[in-house]
Amino acid sequence: MKYIIEHMEEGFSEWVILEYAQVIRDLGAENLILSSLPKGTTEDKIPKKLLDMGLQWTTKDLSHIHEDIPNMEPMKDGRVCLLDPRAETDLQTTDASEFDYFVFGGILGDHPPRDRTKELKDAYPNLLVGRRLGDKQMTTDTAIRTTQIIIQKQIKFEDIKFFDYPEFKFNKYEATEMPFRYVTDANGKPILPEGMLELIKRDSEQSLDDLL
Repeated sequence: MKYIIEHMEEGFSEWVILEYAQVIRDLGAENLILSSLPKGTTEDKIPKKLLDMGLQWTTKDLSHIHEDIPNMEPMKDGRVCLLDPRAETDLQTTDASEFDYFVFGGILGDHPPRDRTKELKDAYPNLLVGRRLGDKQMTTDTAIRTTQIIIQKQIKFEDIKFFDYPEFKFNKYEATEMPFRYVTDANGKPILPEGMLELIKRDSEQSLDDLL
């Protein structure tokens, strides 16, 4: 099963690098593709951390990804699932046989969310079929993790354990609430990318410094 992230923005923030690195760990580099990077993007513009992990990327759009990615079949109309917060139908375990590719458009994880799905739906009206992952915003790695659980592990959405809007306390005075839904681990704690908690703490400290 192939998962595609339409990057749709200039550059790579530290947050995005950590998310993408975790997705590669979860899926394997052969199952993740970054598409639609800005025209003229060269390898030196891709974070070394991701390249070292085997990241596949292309500046081609969805219709032409196969021209750059080895052993990839062209996409067929109606066989590509777009994870869309505004879709009318939730993703089901039975969708595993309905779709060949799952597309995430940098559409999850923004707060407040930006309607990037509309751009994709307008661009590919026949290619993409929308599915929803509940009614709460997720980070990109969480959305992909949830999709993988439903499609590959065949666990229904309603049976997945989530943690909504967790608060991370760093000391007596510092705490940050994240405005997203996360899948939980075996201990009931939200699953974050490696290094994300440290980044959140650093950002929190920076924000506090800005206020003082």
